[in-house]
Amino acid sequence: MANTTLQKLEKLDRRWVFLAMAIAVAAPLFFKLGLAPKTTPPVKAFYDYIEQLPPGSRVLCSFDYDPGSKAELNPMCVSVLRHIMLKGHKPVILTLWSTAPALIERNINEVCRDEFGKQYGVDYVYLGLKEGREAVMVAMGKSIRSTFPTDFYGTPLDNLPLMNGVENYSSFALLINVSAGYPGTKEYVQYVTSRFAIPMLSGSSAVSVPEYSAYFQSGQLRGLLTGITGAAEYEALIGKPGLAITAMDGQTMGHFVIIFFILFGNLIFFINRRSKGRA
Repeated sequence: MANTTLQKLEKLDRRWVFLAMAIAVAAPLFFKLGLAPKTTPPVKAFYDYIEQLPPGSRVLCSFDYDPGSKAELNPMCVSVLRHIMLKGHKPVILTLWSTAPALIERNINEVCRDEFGKQYGVDYVYLGLKEGREAVMVAMGKSIRSTFPTDFYGTPLDNLPLMNGVENYSSFALLINVSAGYPGTKEYVQYVTSRFAIPMLSGSSAVSVPEYSAYFQSGQLRGLLTGITGAAEYEALIGKPGLAITAMDGQTMGHFVIIFFILFGNLIFFINRRSKGRA
């Protein structure tokens, strides 16, 4: 009887494994585990730099990604906006990706307007899209008003109180770029940070870790978030758990299931082999 049961377990239908994995990954969507990830130095540096800015500082945010990278970078974008709002800073937001404007606008409205009740034009501004890639980056160093005569909604910058006195990068305390690729962090480092002497923080997809980590180590980036793991660490630091922590909870539970079935499968295999040897 025992041998029959062990033989059945050894030939367990793989669909049970798939079901267990699906339940483990989906469970955190309904039951928050709140597993706080360990904070790494680049993420802590990112958080600390925003924390030390004087309240009311103007922050230039360039969010450059598309719906294809939304799952990885959107939680990062939302957390950056939340942190800026929590500290009383004033973001001026733009994008260099033609696929991003509506996606970014939704995040801005959900966080700045709906969650924090901030006033558009006074507490935050959305400049929208400007085509031109590196040319736009350099042009903003000379004159933001010439580069963006109006905001995303067609309002002249002179009609937006937050933009009073804004000329170029020198009008901002910090540049934050969340990017999925080109144009993005690499181009801002090459064309903007040293040339116009503006400190920069970056958020990127996990595939960019090797390249951008070198920028962080050299001091060209003051802080760095990479992938969903970096976003989860950042959410934990600002005290606003979101989709990134939920995703990491699901990933952790999935790893537990994989480990369990590896150990279970090996245990059944060795018990069966030992039983056959005795027979």
